[in-house]
Amino acid sequence: MAADKQHAHELIDRLTPSQVAAVVGMLEAMIDPVARAVANAPLDDEPLSAADEKALDDAREWSKHNQAISHDQVLADLGLTHEEVERSQRRK
Repeated sequence: MAADKQHAHELIDRLTPSQVAAVVGMLEAMIDPVARAVANAPLDDEPLSAADEKALDDAREWSKHNQAISHDQVLADLGLTHEEVERSQRRK
């Protein structure tokens, strides 16, 4: 196992920054059972209801006339930091 880990480290050292980011995401998904379950979940192929379609249309229309609210702004409005959110997710 130590040889495999050493080989993995050598391969990672040869990657570009964007490739490293992709590998990190993949490793996190492999380690996190919830993320793995979500990644392997079947696509939702149920048709949208009339209410769903209207809600989507309303949201699209709203976004044409309003500026989107960033995730950072929502967290700030709630008095939270990214670190606090990540910490709470790790506890689950």
